[in-house]
Amino acid sequence: MMAYYEVLGMQRHASPEDIKKAYQKQALKWHPDKNPENKEETEPKFKQIAETYKVLSDAKKRDIYDKYNKEGLNGGGGGSHFDSPFEFSFTF
Repeated sequence: MMAYYEVLGMQRHASPEDIKKAYQKQALKWHPDKNPENKEETEPKFKQIAETYKVLSDAKKRDIYDKYNKEGLNGGGGGSHFDSPFEFSFTF
């Protein structure tokens, strides 16, 4: 499994504009319609790029990802995640 920032070739502190530019560049490069002779490789890569952008372009999802990695987005880890005694959530 590759980290989202690595998928786009970005650093963790990248701006939303930089993430958007990197997404557009990677999406054009790996779009299955641009690579019809190699769909077996390009389709999964393109889906991974789209998933990455969906998370990193949403401020709330990006914050969760930055704190807890992909498991935080999946509700993984069981129990609760909190930074202060007044912020918590439970996963059932």
